[in-house]
Amino acid sequence: MDPKQTSHVKTKPNPGERPFSIEPKTHVRDQWATKMEFILAVAGHIVGLGNVWRFPYLCYKNGGGVFFIPYVLFLFTCGIPLFFLETSLGQFTSQGGITCWRNMCPLFEGLGYGSQVVVLYTGVYYIVILAWTFLYLFSSFRTELPWVSCNNSWNTVACFEHGHNDTSSFHLYANTTSSVVQFWERRILGLSNGIDNIGSVRWDLALCLLLAWVLCYFYIWNGVKSTGKVVYFTATFPYVMLAVLLVRGLTLPGAKDGILFYLYPDPSRLADPEVWMDAGSQIFYSYGVCTGVLTSLGSYNKYNNNCYRDCIYLCLLNSLTSFVAGFAIFSVLGFMAKEQNVEISMVAESGPGLAFIAYPRAVALMPLPQLWAIFFLFMIIFLGLDSQFVYQESLVTTISDMYPSFFQKTLLRRLLLLTICAGGFLVGLVMVTEGGLYVFQLFDYYACSGMTLLFFALLQSICIGWVYGADRHYDNVKDMIGYRPWPFMKYCWRYITPAICTFTFLFSVIKHKPLKFNNTYEYPWWGYAFGLFFTLSSTLLVPLWMVYAVSITPGTLKQVNILNFEIILLIRHQGWEGTGVSDHSAFLPAHSTSIYGKRYNRGIGKVWKREGGIRE
Repeated sequence: MDPKQTSHVKTKPNPGERPFSIEPKTHVRDQWATKMEFILAVAGHIVGLGNVWRFPYLCYKNGGGVFFIPYVLFLFTCGIPLFFLETSLGQFTSQGGITCWRNMCPLFEGLGYGSQVVVLYTGVYYIVILAWTFLYLFSSFRTELPWVSCNNSWNTVACFEHGHNDTSSFHLYANTTSSVVQFWERRILGLSNGIDNIGSVRWDLALCLLLAWVLCYFYIWNGVKSTGKVVYFTATFPYVMLAVLLVRGLTLPGAKDGILFYLYPDPSRLADPEVWMDAGSQIFYSYGVCTGVLTSLGSYNKYNNNCYRDCIYLCLLNSLTSFVAGFAIFSVLGFMAKEQNVEISMVAESGPGLAFIAYPRAVALMPLPQLWAIFFLFMIIFLGLDSQFVYQESLVTTISDMYPSFFQKTLLRRLLLLTICAGGFLVGLVMVTEGGLYVFQLFDYYACSGMTLLFFALLQSICIGWVYGADRHYDNVKDMIGYRPWPFMKYCWRYITPAICTFTFLFSVIKHKPLKFNNTYEYPWWGYAFGLFFTLSSTLLVPLWMVYAVSITPGTLKQVNILNFEIILLIRHQGWEGTGVSDHSAFLPAHSTSIYGKRYNRGIGKVWKREGGIRE
């Protein structure tokens, strides 16, 4: 072997250094300037809208305080182990969501492709929420909030106004619609009667959507160098707003009743399997696992960063934020129920219904309603922006890592980002039409479904726990941080997480029901066909890639040579195709004793020695 060829390649990395890299010598990967940038970027990603508008509602719906039992169980057996797994993989390989799996276990490279499809879908529809919020925000700068009265051009004769101690909206007028709902459906959405009637583009919403994409582009246009600076504000500002709203909510009359309603335990609810399903789905949604985003963010860490400690702190921060957000939300809902003399269950809502109907109705009853509306909407915007620009950063990172020599130029990387943002904006225009909410619900229910994330979580655990080897990855982590983490993580990857994910996945498949808009409107057959396409377009990439990987690997499964991770990278770097070694390097890494046994290691040593290696 020509010494000149290997002068810049270490054949055996020193402890605490990255393993061999397939990247060109001239390519220097960006890194977070400080640990705090990484912490804030990940916190901004995982602490999102679900913490505010989904977790508190699930807690109240599923037995109050007892909901924390299944929630904490899923947190420690699925959430934290998978969170740590993905972050450590990114830090160890210094690669994004696809090339990470290509290097660690190429048979499972389809996991990377499938997860990036989910990220692409999520980025397209998630930002529409920001468009709605921007339009609400701009509408709040008036002497009177526009959703308070029925004296507007979009109101109908069936409109009624909410007032203090007013129970008519719930008991007397079954065929009427509140001013808040009419503002949401008729002014913001211009909602049509079905997806068949898609209608025209709502240009005010389209401009708000464009604004959101422009902000997203300039937030991350310089990679982690700009992202790391922006998160200092975008990740911390929502906490300031949450603290302000929490203090305000706790000082309102009726707040105590709302909090008791939020936390009052009902142990009988633990017998309902759907309570456990809700807890599991909330963990997967709120922790951002199985999408490759954490892998991409972790790939910009320094090799010796203590990712284990970071993950524990970030996971606890995420769950604590969800818990505190429940106090901020239900204290206000308790106030609204007291003011209108109704049960809290009649005003409690989840998702967009909370952000755009229940909470605006509540702030209208407060002194200085414009101020509190603006505070709340700013919090929603920054929670959404943080998650949105991390999705786009993940996509750009993943594609750039697949073609590092091409995208190492800053201009080409910015053109890639511009293409993604422009394409996302054009597709998103469908969701700001008069029938756009129906399309939005299809994306939310099918493209980014909990079943898809559970499927990916199961395969990730099997891949690292059994195929690559949990002990082997623990050695990788020890090389990075200097010690082996608590063994519980390893047992989760091998046994507990796959078992829980399998059970939950099967239960979700059995209990699956076709989407109904507002639990009443049924989509046409082609709407459900689109939904099925959204789901299968990501999940099928995993088995299809496995078939492809096997088909291009010469010989039968018993004849396949399993190569060590370091050797695979060195062979690819040196271009040793055709030596008898690299013919099998696209399949699986070395030492998969649970499948092939250790007998292959002797053959690897001989080939390694023949090519001038330093070890048997």
